[in-house]
Amino acid sequence: MTSPRTTLSLVDTDPAELAVDAIVIGVHSQTGEQDPPGALLLGSGAESIAAAFDGRLTETLALLGATGGPGEVIKLATLGTITAPVVAAVGLGPEPTGAAPAPETLRRAAGAAVRALAGAGRVALALPLPDDDDAPAALRAVAEGALLGGYRFAGYKTRPQPTRREPVAEVLVAVPDAADATATAEVARAQAVTDAVRLTRDWVNTAPNELRPPAFADAVAGAARDAGLDVEVLDEAALAAGGYGGIIAVGQGSEAPPRLVKLSYTPAGGGTGKRVALVGKGITFDTGGISIKPAQGMWEMKSDMAGAAAVAATMLAVAALKPSVPVTAYLPMAENMPSGTSYRPGDVISMFNGKKVEVLNTDAEGRMILADAIARACADGCDYLFETSTLTGGQVVALGKRISGVMGTAELCERVRTAGDAVGEPAWPMPLPDDVRKGMESDVADISQVNAGMDRAGHMLQGGVFLREFVTDEVAWAHIDIAGPSYHSGEATGYWTKGGTGVPVRTLLQLVDDVAANG
Repeated sequence: MTSPRTTLSLVDTDPAELAVDAIVIGVHSQTGEQDPPGALLLGSGAESIAAAFDGRLTETLALLGATGGPGEVIKLATLGTITAPVVAAVGLGPEPTGAAPAPETLRRAAGAAVRALAGAGRVALALPLPDDDDAPAALRAVAEGALLGGYRFAGYKTRPQPTRREPVAEVLVAVPDAADATATAEVARAQAVTDAVRLTRDWVNTAPNELRPPAFADAVAGAARDAGLDVEVLDEAALAAGGYGGIIAVGQGSEAPPRLVKLSYTPAGGGTGKRVALVGKGITFDTGGISIKPAQGMWEMKSDMAGAAAVAATMLAVAALKPSVPVTAYLPMAENMPSGTSYRPGDVISMFNGKKVEVLNTDAEGRMILADAIARACADGCDYLFETSTLTGGQVVALGKRISGVMGTAELCERVRTAGDAVGEPAWPMPLPDDVRKGMESDVADISQVNAGMDRAGHMLQGGVFLREFVTDEVAWAHIDIAGPSYHSGEATGYWTKGGTGVPVRTLLQLVDDVAANG
Protein backbone atom coordinates (compact mmCIF):
# COMPACT_ATOMS: atom_id res chain seq x y z
CA MET A 1 0.00 0.00 0.00
CA THR A 2 1.63 3.24 -1.18
CA SER A 3 0.78 6.54 0.48
CA PRO A 4 0.43 9.81 -1.49
CA ARG A 5 3.83 11.34 -2.28
CA THR A 6 4.69 15.00 -1.92
CA THR A 7 7.11 16.40 -4.53
CA LEU A 8 9.69 19.12 -3.89
CA SER A 9 11.63 21.56 -6.04
CA LEU A 10 13.67 24.76 -5.69
CA VAL A 11 12.71 28.28 -6.76
CA ASP A 12 14.59 31.57 -6.69
CA THR A 13 11.59 33.82 -7.36
CA ASP A 14 10.73 36.52 -4.82
CA PRO A 15 8.58 34.64 -2.25
CA ALA A 16 6.03 37.48 -2.25
CA GLU A 17 5.39 36.83 -5.95
CA LEU A 18 5.06 33.03 -5.93
CA ALA A 19 1.79 31.64 -7.27
CA VAL A 20 1.14 29.15 -4.48
CA ASP A 21 -1.72 28.37 -2.11
CA ALA A 22 0.33 29.28 0.95
CA ILE A 23 3.76 30.57 1.83
CA VAL A 24 5.57 29.47 5.00
CA ILE A 25 7.80 31.85 6.91
CA GLY A 26 9.72 31.41 10.17
CA VAL A 27 9.30 33.48 13.31
CA HIS A 28 11.41 33.49 16.46
CA SER A 29 10.37 34.14 20.02
CA GLN A 30 12.46 36.92 21.49
CA THR A 31 14.24 36.59 24.81
CA GLY A 32 15.08 39.18 27.42
CA GLU A 33 13.56 42.67 27.39
CA GLN A 34 10.96 43.06 24.64
CA ASP A 35 9.24 46.16 23.36
CA PRO A 36 6.38 45.57 23.06
CA PRO A 37 6.16 42.49 25.32
CA GLY A 38 5.60 39.27 23.35
CA ALA A 39 7.08 40.74 20.17
CA LEU A 40 8.18 38.28 17.49
CA LEU A 41 11.33 38.31 15.41
CA LEU A 42 10.93 37.50 11.72
CA GLY A 43 13.19 34.75 10.38
CA SER A 44 15.40 35.57 7.41
CA GLY A 45 14.07 34.79 3.93
CA ALA A 46 10.73 36.52 4.45
CA GLU A 47 11.82 40.16 4.14
CA SER A 48 9.78 40.89 0.98
CA ILE A 49 6.67 39.42 2.60
CA ALA A 50 7.13 41.59 5.68
CA ALA A 51 7.56 44.64 3.45
CA ALA A 52 4.25 43.88 1.72
CA PHE A 53 2.57 44.10 5.14
CA ASP A 54 4.13 47.52 5.76
CA GLY A 55 6.24 46.14 8.58
CA ARG A 56 3.22 44.99 10.63
CA LEU A 57 3.42 41.27 9.86
CA THR A 58 4.93 40.10 13.15
CA GLU A 59 2.64 42.44 15.10
CA THR A 60 -0.41 40.94 13.38
CA LEU A 61 0.80 37.39 13.96
CA ALA A 62 1.31 38.16 17.64
CA LEU A 63 -2.28 39.43 17.85
CA LEU A 64 -3.39 36.07 16.40
CA GLY A 65 -1.60 34.28 19.23
CA ALA A 66 1.77 33.48 17.66
CA THR A 67 4.57 33.07 20.20
CA GLY A 68 7.35 31.71 17.96
CA GLY A 69 7.42 28.48 19.96
CA PRO A 70 9.01 25.54 18.10
CA GLY A 71 6.57 23.87 15.71
CA GLU A 72 3.71 26.33 16.33
CA VAL A 73 1.88 27.24 13.09
CA ILE A 74 -0.31 30.36 12.76
CA LYS A 75 -2.12 31.13 9.49
CA LEU A 76 -2.92 34.62 8.23
CA ALA A 77 -5.03 35.60 5.21
CA THR A 78 -2.98 37.96 3.03
CA LEU A 79 -5.99 39.71 1.43
CA GLY A 80 -4.03 40.46 -1.73
CA THR A 81 -0.93 41.95 -0.12
CA ILE A 82 1.13 39.19 -1.78
CA THR A 83 0.33 36.61 -4.46
CA ALA A 84 -0.26 33.70 -2.06
CA PRO A 85 -3.64 33.91 -0.26
CA VAL A 86 -2.23 32.56 3.02
CA VAL A 87 0.91 33.15 5.08
CA ALA A 88 1.72 30.39 7.55
CA ALA A 89 4.17 31.41 10.26
CA VAL A 90 5.98 28.51 11.90
CA GLY A 91 7.75 28.93 15.21
CA LEU A 92 11.52 28.48 15.31
CA GLY A 93 12.07 29.12 19.01
CA PRO A 94 14.51 31.78 20.28
CA GLU A 95 16.71 33.60 17.80
CA PRO A 96 19.80 31.46 17.16
CA THR A 97 23.25 32.66 18.10
CA GLY A 98 24.56 31.67 14.65
CA ALA A 99 23.45 32.62 11.17
CA ALA A 100 20.47 30.26 11.03
CA PRO A 101 18.54 27.81 13.20
CA ALA A 102 19.94 24.33 13.75
CA PRO A 103 19.11 21.81 11.00
CA GLU A 104 16.81 19.81 13.28
CA THR A 105 14.89 22.98 14.17
CA LEU A 106 14.37 23.66 10.47
CA ARG A 107 13.47 20.01 9.80
CA ARG A 108 10.76 20.02 12.46
CA ALA A 109 9.46 23.44 11.43
CA ALA A 110 9.13 22.46 7.77
CA GLY A 111 7.36 19.25 8.75
CA ALA A 112 4.92 20.98 11.09
CA ALA A 113 4.08 23.67 8.51
CA VAL A 114 3.49 21.29 5.60
CA ARG A 115 1.36 19.04 7.79
CA ALA A 116 -0.71 22.03 8.99
CA LEU A 117 -1.33 23.05 5.37
CA ALA A 118 -2.81 19.71 4.30
CA GLY A 119 -5.44 20.34 1.65
CA ALA A 120 -3.30 22.89 -0.20
CA GLY A 121 -2.01 21.96 -3.64
CA ARG A 122 1.20 24.03 -3.73
CA VAL A 123 3.08 25.41 -0.76
CA ALA A 124 6.29 27.47 -0.74
CA LEU A 125 8.78 27.59 2.11
CA ALA A 126 10.69 30.83 2.74
CA LEU A 127 12.58 29.64 5.81
CA PRO A 128 15.97 30.90 7.06
CA LEU A 129 18.85 29.31 5.14
CA PRO A 130 22.50 30.29 5.74
CA ASP A 131 24.76 31.36 2.89
CA ASP A 132 27.91 29.68 4.22
CA ASP A 133 29.26 26.13 4.58
CA ASP A 134 26.20 25.18 6.65
CA ALA A 135 23.83 25.86 3.74
CA PRO A 136 23.70 22.27 2.35
CA ALA A 137 22.83 20.75 5.74
CA ALA A 138 20.15 23.36 6.35
CA LEU A 139 18.59 22.89 2.92
CA ARG A 140 18.65 19.11 3.34
CA ALA A 141 16.87 19.49 6.68
CA VAL A 142 14.15 21.72 5.24
CA ALA A 143 13.59 19.37 2.31
CA GLU A 144 13.45 16.27 4.51
CA GLY A 145 11.11 17.91 6.99
CA ALA A 146 8.73 19.10 4.28
CA LEU A 147 8.59 15.74 2.51
CA LEU A 148 8.10 13.79 5.75
CA GLY A 149 5.63 16.28 7.19
CA GLY A 150 3.52 15.67 4.09
CA TYR A 151 3.31 11.94 4.82
CA ARG A 152 -0.02 10.31 5.58
CA PHE A 153 -0.66 6.57 5.56
CA ALA A 154 -3.18 5.67 2.87
CA GLY A 155 -5.10 3.52 5.35
CA TYR A 156 -8.14 1.30 4.95
CA LYS A 157 -11.15 3.61 5.26
CA THR A 158 -13.92 2.77 2.77
CA ARG A 159 -15.95 5.98 3.14
CA PRO A 160 -14.93 9.56 2.35
CA GLN A 161 -13.80 11.50 5.42
CA PRO A 162 -15.10 15.11 5.17
CA THR A 163 -12.55 16.44 7.65
CA ARG A 164 -9.61 14.47 6.23
CA ARG A 165 -7.58 16.71 3.92
CA GLU A 166 -5.14 15.40 1.35
CA PRO A 167 -1.43 16.00 2.01
CA VAL A 168 0.25 18.91 0.23
CA ALA A 169 0.98 17.76 -3.33
CA GLU A 170 3.90 20.05 -4.16
CA VAL A 171 6.42 21.99 -2.07
CA LEU A 172 8.65 24.76 -3.39
CA VAL A 173 11.69 25.85 -1.36
CA ALA A 174 12.90 29.41 -1.88
CA VAL A 175 16.69 29.60 -2.31
CA PRO A 176 19.08 32.22 -3.73
CA ASP A 177 19.91 30.13 -6.81
CA ALA A 178 17.58 27.30 -7.86
CA ALA A 179 20.11 26.03 -10.43
CA ASP A 180 22.99 25.68 -7.96
CA ALA A 181 24.45 22.17 -8.35
CA THR A 182 24.99 21.62 -4.63
CA ALA A 183 21.44 22.68 -3.82
CA THR A 184 19.88 20.47 -6.49
CA ALA A 185 21.99 17.52 -5.30
CA GLU A 186 20.73 18.03 -1.76
CA VAL A 187 17.13 17.99 -2.95
CA ALA A 188 17.71 14.81 -4.96
CA ARG A 189 19.25 13.16 -1.93
CA ALA A 190 16.43 14.32 0.33
CA GLN A 191 13.89 12.84 -2.06
CA ALA A 192 15.66 9.45 -2.09
CA VAL A 193 16.09 9.43 1.68
CA THR A 194 12.53 10.45 2.47
CA ASP A 195 11.16 7.94 -0.06
CA ALA A 196 12.93 5.30 2.04
CA VAL A 197 11.55 6.70 5.30
CA ARG A 198 8.03 6.88 3.87
CA LEU A 199 8.23 3.29 2.63
CA THR A 200 9.38 2.19 6.08
CA ARG A 201 6.40 3.98 7.59
CA ASP A 202 4.04 2.35 5.09
CA TRP A 203 5.33 -1.13 5.92
CA VAL A 204 5.16 -0.50 9.69
CA ASN A 205 1.64 0.91 9.44
CA THR A 206 0.31 -1.95 7.30
CA ALA A 207 -2.16 -4.25 9.05
CA PRO A 208 -0.33 -7.37 10.28
CA ASN A 209 -2.72 -9.76 8.50
CA GLU A 210 -1.50 -8.24 5.22
CA LEU A 211 2.22 -8.39 5.99
CA ARG A 212 3.01 -11.81 7.37
CA PRO A 213 6.55 -13.14 6.72
CA PRO A 214 6.05 -14.56 3.19
CA ALA A 215 4.19 -11.43 2.05
CA PHE A 216 6.74 -9.12 3.66
CA ALA A 217 9.59 -11.02 2.04
CA ASP A 218 7.89 -10.84 -1.36
CA ALA A 219 7.30 -7.10 -1.00
CA VAL A 220 10.91 -6.42 -0.04
CA ALA A 221 12.33 -8.72 -2.71
CA GLY A 222 10.18 -7.16 -5.44
CA ALA A 223 11.14 -3.61 -4.51
CA ALA A 224 14.81 -4.56 -4.24
CA ARG A 225 14.91 -6.25 -7.65
CA ASP A 226 13.23 -3.21 -9.20
CA ALA A 227 15.98 -1.07 -7.63
CA GLY A 228 18.73 -3.23 -9.14
CA LEU A 229 19.83 -4.98 -5.95
CA ASP A 230 20.84 -8.64 -5.78
CA VAL A 231 18.24 -10.64 -3.86
CA GLU A 232 18.30 -13.99 -2.07
CA VAL A 233 15.24 -15.31 -0.20
CA LEU A 234 15.46 -18.38 2.03
CA ASP A 235 12.13 -20.10 2.75
CA GLU A 236 11.45 -22.42 5.67
CA ALA A 237 12.97 -25.44 3.93
CA ALA A 238 16.17 -23.56 3.07
CA LEU A 239 16.35 -22.15 6.60
CA ALA A 240 16.06 -25.60 8.13
CA ALA A 241 18.65 -27.03 5.75
CA GLY A 242 20.99 -24.10 6.45
CA GLY A 243 20.88 -24.50 10.22
CA TYR A 244 19.07 -21.27 11.07
CA GLY A 245 17.71 -22.67 14.31
CA GLY A 246 16.73 -19.34 15.86
CA ILE A 247 14.62 -18.19 12.92
CA ILE A 248 12.98 -21.61 12.57
CA ALA A 249 12.23 -21.83 16.32
CA VAL A 250 10.49 -18.47 16.51
CA GLY A 251 8.57 -18.98 13.28
CA GLN A 252 7.40 -22.53 13.86
CA GLY A 253 4.37 -21.50 15.95
CA SER A 254 2.75 -19.69 13.02
CA GLU A 255 1.09 -21.10 9.92
CA ALA A 256 2.87 -18.30 8.01
CA PRO A 257 6.43 -19.66 7.76
CA PRO A 258 9.58 -17.61 8.36
CA ARG A 259 11.94 -16.12 5.81
CA LEU A 260 15.44 -14.66 5.56
CA VAL A 261 15.95 -12.03 2.88
CA LYS A 262 19.44 -10.99 1.79
CA LEU A 263 19.90 -7.81 -0.29
CA SER A 264 23.26 -6.85 -1.79
CA TYR A 265 24.62 -3.66 -3.32
CA THR A 266 28.05 -3.53 -4.98
CA PRO A 267 29.34 -0.17 -6.23
CA ALA A 268 30.99 0.24 -9.59
CA GLY A 269 34.63 -0.80 -9.29
CA GLY A 270 34.01 -2.69 -6.06
CA GLY A 271 34.17 0.28 -3.70
CA THR A 272 36.62 1.46 -1.06
CA GLY A 273 37.56 -1.97 0.28
CA LYS A 274 35.38 -1.77 3.41
CA ARG A 275 32.18 -3.81 3.63
CA VAL A 276 29.03 -2.83 5.52
CA ALA A 277 26.41 -5.29 6.74
CA LEU A 278 22.95 -4.18 7.90
CA VAL A 279 20.66 -6.44 9.91
CA GLY A 280 17.03 -5.69 10.83
CA LYS A 281 14.52 -7.53 12.98
CA GLY A 282 11.41 -8.59 11.06
CA ILE A 283 8.89 -9.96 13.56
CA THR A 284 5.72 -9.18 11.62
CA PHE A 285 3.61 -9.66 14.74
CA ASP A 286 4.68 -10.48 18.27
CA THR A 287 2.20 -12.09 20.66
CA GLY A 288 5.07 -13.19 22.89
CA GLY A 289 4.44 -16.80 21.91
CA ILE A 290 3.97 -19.21 24.84
CA SER A 291 5.19 -16.39 27.13
CA ILE A 292 2.24 -14.38 25.88
CA LYS A 293 2.05 -10.60 26.23
CA PRO A 294 -0.77 -8.70 27.97
CA ALA A 295 -3.62 -7.85 25.60
CA GLN A 296 -3.48 -4.12 26.31
CA GLY A 297 -1.48 -2.39 23.58
CA MET A 298 -0.63 -5.63 21.78
CA TRP A 299 -1.94 -4.15 18.53
CA GLU A 300 1.22 -2.02 18.35
CA MET A 301 3.21 -5.25 17.96
CA LYS A 302 2.52 -4.97 14.24
CA SER A 303 5.49 -2.58 14.38
CA ASP A 304 7.88 -5.26 15.64
CA MET A 305 9.25 -5.52 12.10
CA ALA A 306 10.30 -1.86 12.03
CA GLY A 307 14.00 -2.78 12.04
CA ALA A 308 13.68 -4.96 8.95
CA ALA A 309 11.49 -2.35 7.25
CA ALA A 310 14.08 0.35 7.93
CA VAL A 311 16.98 -1.78 6.68
CA ALA A 312 15.13 -2.85 3.54
CA ALA A 313 14.16 0.73 2.70
CA THR A 314 17.70 1.90 3.46
CA MET A 315 18.95 -0.53 0.83
CA LEU A 316 16.60 0.98 -1.75
CA ALA A 317 18.04 4.42 -0.95
CA VAL A 318 21.56 2.97 -1.17
CA ALA A 319 20.73 1.67 -4.65
CA ALA A 320 19.58 5.17 -5.65
CA LEU A 321 22.41 7.14 -4.01
CA LYS A 322 25.20 4.74 -5.03
CA PRO A 323 27.77 5.15 -2.24
CA SER A 324 31.29 3.87 -2.87
CA VAL A 325 31.05 1.03 -0.34
CA PRO A 326 29.47 -2.45 -0.67
CA VAL A 327 26.40 -2.88 1.54
CA THR A 328 24.60 -6.15 2.29
CA ALA A 329 21.40 -6.47 4.31
CA TYR A 330 20.02 -9.46 6.19
CA LEU A 331 16.35 -9.45 7.13
CA PRO A 332 15.13 -12.36 9.28
CA MET A 333 11.32 -12.49 9.28
CA ALA A 334 8.98 -14.50 11.49
CA GLU A 335 5.63 -14.28 13.24
CA ASN A 336 5.77 -15.10 16.97
CA MET A 337 2.54 -16.96 17.71
CA PRO A 338 1.35 -19.39 20.42
CA SER A 339 0.26 -22.78 19.12
CA GLY A 340 0.90 -26.47 19.50
CA THR A 341 4.02 -26.12 17.39
CA SER A 342 5.50 -23.06 19.15
CA TYR A 343 8.93 -23.15 20.69
CA ARG A 344 8.86 -23.39 24.48
CA PRO A 345 10.69 -22.10 27.56
CA GLY A 346 13.25 -24.79 28.28
CA ASP A 347 13.96 -25.59 24.64
CA VAL A 348 17.59 -25.70 23.53
CA ILE A 349 18.12 -24.27 20.04
CA SER A 350 21.11 -24.86 17.77
CA MET A 351 21.94 -21.57 16.04
CA PHE A 352 23.48 -20.84 12.63
CA ASN A 353 26.98 -20.51 14.10
CA GLY A 354 26.60 -23.78 16.05
CA LYS A 355 26.06 -22.25 19.49
CA LYS A 356 23.39 -23.80 21.70
CA VAL A 357 20.88 -21.44 23.30
CA GLU A 358 18.59 -22.29 26.21
CA VAL A 359 15.23 -20.55 25.80
CA LEU A 360 13.81 -19.07 29.00
CA ASN A 361 11.27 -16.62 27.57
CA THR A 362 9.66 -16.97 24.14
CA ASP A 363 8.89 -13.24 24.18
CA ALA A 364 12.61 -12.59 23.82
CA GLU A 365 12.28 -13.82 20.24
CA GLY A 366 13.90 -10.93 18.43
CA ARG A 367 17.39 -11.80 19.61
CA MET A 368 16.88 -15.38 18.39
CA ILE A 369 16.24 -14.45 14.77
CA LEU A 370 18.80 -11.63 14.83
CA ALA A 371 21.53 -13.94 16.15
CA ASP A 372 21.17 -16.19 13.11
CA ALA A 373 21.21 -13.21 10.75
CA ILE A 374 24.23 -11.64 12.46
CA ALA A 375 26.11 -14.94 12.34
CA ARG A 376 25.33 -15.27 8.62
CA ALA A 377 26.51 -11.71 7.96
CA CYS A 378 29.79 -12.41 9.73
CA ALA A 379 30.21 -15.71 7.87
CA ASP A 380 29.72 -13.92 4.54
CA GLY A 381 32.29 -11.32 5.56
CA CYS A 382 31.96 -7.69 6.62
CA ASP A 383 34.01 -5.00 8.34
CA TYR A 384 31.18 -3.04 9.96
CA LEU A 385 27.86 -4.46 11.10
CA PHE A 386 24.90 -2.27 12.07
CA GLU A 387 21.86 -4.06 13.44
CA THR A 388 18.59 -2.38 14.38
CA SER A 389 15.54 -3.75 16.10
CA THR A 390 12.58 -3.08 18.33
CA LEU A 391 14.32 -5.40 20.74
CA THR A 392 13.36 -4.51 24.31
CA GLY A 393 10.87 -2.57 26.37
CA GLY A 394 13.91 -1.80 28.49
CA GLN A 395 15.01 0.74 25.87
CA VAL A 396 11.78 2.70 26.39
CA VAL A 397 12.14 2.55 30.19
CA ALA A 398 15.74 3.77 30.05
CA LEU A 399 15.69 6.29 27.21
CA GLY A 400 12.07 7.04 26.33
CA LYS A 401 10.36 7.31 22.97
CA ARG A 402 12.80 9.49 21.05
CA ILE A 403 16.30 8.24 21.90
CA SER A 404 17.56 4.87 20.66
CA GLY A 405 19.93 2.77 22.73
CA VAL A 406 23.15 1.68 21.04
CA MET A 407 25.54 -1.07 22.20
CA GLY A 408 28.54 -2.77 20.67
CA THR A 409 32.07 -1.74 19.69
CA ALA A 410 32.73 1.52 21.54
CA GLU A 411 34.13 3.43 18.55
CA LEU A 412 31.26 2.36 16.30
CA CYS A 413 28.67 3.24 18.95
CA GLU A 414 30.09 6.75 19.05
CA ARG A 415 29.82 6.97 15.27
CA VAL A 416 26.16 5.94 15.53
CA ARG A 417 25.57 8.65 18.12
CA THR A 418 27.25 11.27 15.95
CA ALA A 419 25.31 10.19 12.86
CA GLY A 420 22.04 10.22 14.78
CA ASP A 421 22.68 13.72 16.10
CA ALA A 422 23.42 14.93 12.56
CA VAL A 423 20.10 13.70 11.14
CA GLY A 424 17.79 14.24 14.11
CA GLU A 425 17.61 10.60 15.24
CA PRO A 426 19.38 10.71 18.63
CA ALA A 427 20.97 7.56 20.06
CA TRP A 428 22.78 7.01 23.35
CA PRO A 429 25.60 4.48 23.91
CA MET A 430 24.91 1.93 26.64
CA PRO A 431 27.28 -0.55 28.35
CA LEU A 432 27.52 -4.33 28.03
CA PRO A 433 28.43 -5.28 31.64
CA ASP A 434 30.24 -8.50 32.47
CA ASP A 435 27.83 -9.27 35.30
CA VAL A 436 24.92 -9.32 32.84
CA ARG A 437 26.74 -11.92 30.73
CA LYS A 438 27.65 -13.96 33.80
CA GLY A 439 23.98 -14.27 34.70
CA MET A 440 23.26 -15.71 31.23
CA GLU A 441 25.37 -18.81 31.81
CA SER A 442 23.24 -21.90 31.23
CA ASP A 443 23.48 -25.26 33.01
CA VAL A 444 22.65 -27.11 29.78
CA ALA A 445 23.67 -24.89 26.85
CA ASP A 446 26.29 -22.34 25.79
CA ILE A 447 24.17 -19.37 26.82
CA SER A 448 20.71 -18.59 28.15
CA GLN A 449 18.53 -16.35 26.08
CA VAL A 450 17.92 -13.96 29.03
CA ASN A 451 19.41 -13.32 32.47
CA ALA A 452 16.89 -15.08 34.71
CA GLY A 453 18.41 -13.63 37.88
CA MET A 454 17.94 -10.03 36.69
CA ASP A 455 14.41 -10.61 35.33
CA ARG A 456 13.52 -7.31 33.58
CA ALA A 457 16.36 -5.32 35.16
CA GLY A 458 18.83 -4.18 32.53
CA HIS A 459 16.72 -5.86 29.88
CA MET A 460 18.08 -3.68 27.08
CA LEU A 461 21.61 -4.62 28.11
CA GLN A 462 20.71 -8.32 28.19
CA GLY A 463 19.67 -8.11 24.56
CA GLY A 464 22.94 -6.48 23.55
CA VAL A 465 25.03 -8.95 25.55
CA PHE A 466 23.26 -11.87 23.89
CA LEU A 467 23.74 -10.53 20.36
CA ARG A 468 27.45 -9.92 21.01
CA GLU A 469 27.88 -13.70 21.25
CA PHE A 470 27.16 -14.01 17.52
CA VAL A 471 29.52 -11.31 16.23
CA THR A 472 32.97 -12.53 15.23
CA ASP A 473 35.97 -10.81 16.82
CA GLU A 474 37.19 -9.04 13.70
CA VAL A 475 33.87 -7.26 12.99
CA ALA A 476 33.08 -3.83 14.46
CA TRP A 477 29.39 -3.81 15.32
CA ALA A 478 26.59 -1.73 16.78
CA HIS A 479 23.14 -2.79 17.93
CA ILE A 480 20.54 0.01 17.74
CA ASP A 481 17.46 -0.62 19.89
CA ILE A 482 14.54 1.39 18.45
CA ALA A 483 11.69 -0.04 20.53
CA GLY A 484 10.49 3.47 21.38
CA PRO A 485 11.57 5.72 18.46
CA SER A 486 10.29 3.42 15.68
CA TYR A 487 6.60 3.96 16.47
CA HIS A 488 4.83 7.14 17.54
CA SER A 489 1.50 6.53 19.23
CA GLY A 490 0.84 10.16 20.20
CA GLU A 491 -0.29 13.17 18.21
CA ALA A 492 1.71 14.28 15.19
CA THR A 493 4.68 16.52 15.96
CA GLY A 494 7.23 18.13 13.68
CA TYR A 495 7.82 15.74 10.78
CA TRP A 496 6.62 12.73 12.81
CA THR A 497 3.10 11.56 12.08
CA LYS A 498 1.18 9.01 14.13
CA GLY A 499 2.37 5.43 13.61
CA GLY A 500 5.65 4.31 12.07
CA THR A 501 8.41 6.94 12.12
CA GLY A 502 11.02 5.47 9.78
CA VAL A 503 13.74 5.57 12.46
CA PRO A 504 16.65 4.81 11.91
CA VAL A 505 16.76 4.97 8.08
CA ARG A 506 18.46 8.37 8.00
CA THR A 507 21.02 7.30 10.60
CA LEU A 508 21.91 4.16 8.64
CA LEU A 509 22.36 6.15 5.42
CA GLN A 510 24.54 8.67 7.26
CA LEU A 511 26.65 5.78 8.58
CA VAL A 512 27.03 4.27 5.11
CA ASP A 513 28.23 7.66 3.85
CA ASP A 514 30.60 7.90 6.81
CA VAL A 515 32.15 4.50 6.07
CA ALA A 516 32.42 5.33 2.37
CA ALA A 517 34.22 8.59 3.17
CA ASN A 518 36.32 7.61 6.17
CA GLY A 519 36.47 3.82 6.38
